[in-house]
Amino acid sequence: MAKQKKAPRPKAQTPKGFRDYFGAEVTDRAEMLRSIAGVYHRYGFDALESSAVETVEALGKFLPDVDRPNEGVFAWQESDEDGQGDWLALRYDLTAPLARVYAQHRNDLPTPYRRYAMGPVWRNEKPGPGRFRQFYQCDADTVGTASPAADAEICAMLADCLEEVGIPRGDYLIRVNNRKVLNGVLEAMGVADEAQQADVLRTIDKFDKVGESGVRELLGKGRLDASGAYIDGVGLSADQAEPVIAFLTSKGADAAATLSNLRAAIGGSAIGAEGVDELDQIASLLDAGGYDAGRIQIDPSVVRGLGYYTGPVYEAELTFEILDDKGRKRQFGSVSGGGRYDDLVKRFTGQAVPATGVSIGVDRLLAALREKGRMKDVALGPVVVTVMDRDRMADYQAMVAELRNAGIRAEVYLGNPKNFGNQLKYADRRNSPAAVIEGAEEKANGVIQVKDLILGKKIAENATLEEWKERPSQAEIARADLVAHVRQLLAEHG
Repeated sequence: MAKQKKAPRPKAQTPKGFRDYFGAEVTDRAEMLRSIAGVYHRYGFDALESSAVETVEALGKFLPDVDRPNEGVFAWQESDEDGQGDWLALRYDLTAPLARVYAQHRNDLPTPYRRYAMGPVWRNEKPGPGRFRQFYQCDADTVGTASPAADAEICAMLADCLEEVGIPRGDYLIRVNNRKVLNGVLEAMGVADEAQQADVLRTIDKFDKVGESGVRELLGKGRLDASGAYIDGVGLSADQAEPVIAFLTSKGADAAATLSNLRAAIGGSAIGAEGVDELDQIASLLDAGGYDAGRIQIDPSVVRGLGYYTGPVYEAELTFEILDDKGRKRQFGSVSGGGRYDDLVKRFTGQAVPATGVSIGVDRLLAALREKGRMKDVALGPVVVTVMDRDRMADYQAMVAELRNAGIRAEVYLGNPKNFGNQLKYADRRNSPAAVIEGAEEKANGVIQVKDLILGKKIAENATLEEWKERPSQAEIARADLVAHVRQLLAEHG
């Protein structure tokens, strides 16, 4: 009988496009999300935790090809008796689930419904540097009101969130635009063909990369890109292209000037005038709330996402400089975006339901906070109580209990206590602030040794052998003073 082959061992590696998060990364994210949730709650928004799995039919917009219902998402088909069960998928964002939740529970929810949600989302896309298939989103939305006051409130709340987590004024700017104004520009251009309108939108989206002259060329016959390749243009005449240029360059010295320029760019378009009026209301409401142009401003150059949104759009940019991989200075860039999407719930109900919301890029904002020194690269570990005598484990557990009851993170060393040096190496790997030592002699005298590991590292870097032997980082204290001493040590190290 042939000998059965052993099953190969599985590879210990994360799937492509995914990653693991450890210690400080998880703690920092939780702390930041807690701060943001506090702002959302203060504004009257309620938490919502929806299912991570939705029907592919409910997710909707990732279905460009009916023969590939799992395009863009991680999807699978349930089995039923006929083998034709529903297609299910991991959610790709937090907005599509909100539309389903509101449509399903609208009779039980207040109108307008204000909710915030935080959690992982999954996208079946090609991964790349800094681009993962699972990542966190942090959203807030208002469903059921068309009032521009809801959009103004989202912008104000976004500003408060950035400041709450540690981005000071002057280091961020929230820019606001309106899709309706762009619709008015398209009317003024006389472009009615939907395919050509889509080409115009894509061209507008390149404004920040190619500038005014580049957009002119792309709206016309075309242009040579940086590599020398020729890119065909949309084929508009110079007169047709002019309203787009006027729209993109209409930012004035203040909101009033910008709005005046926009009114000129839309010509006689009614939908365009409606969009400018909404921006005017948003600017007035923000001004009344104390949000000046240094924090939030009307800016027609915000064009990303205009193909998806139906009204006001907003984007939060961090304006401080960082160094890129090649040592060049550049602005940190966008960390949040959102806008009004009045057609999403309609897919379920058949009736238009106005909605507006914002999504914060959690990983991007965390990276920004680290750039600003608001987050520690390595989290401080627990105080480690060493084991000098395994028969006195109860004594060591009593010390840990005292520290924990005082709100101090602590643990007993649970490895093999035979080699004391290994216990200190363990504490070092845990980035512990202190190690507590109580041998038989200390026990008899009612004292303990507390080793300040943070100070010890600093001394070891620069001290002479004689200074190191003096052990200024180790103190003998009364056993009863354990909590007070450790608390003071932690306070000294911030």
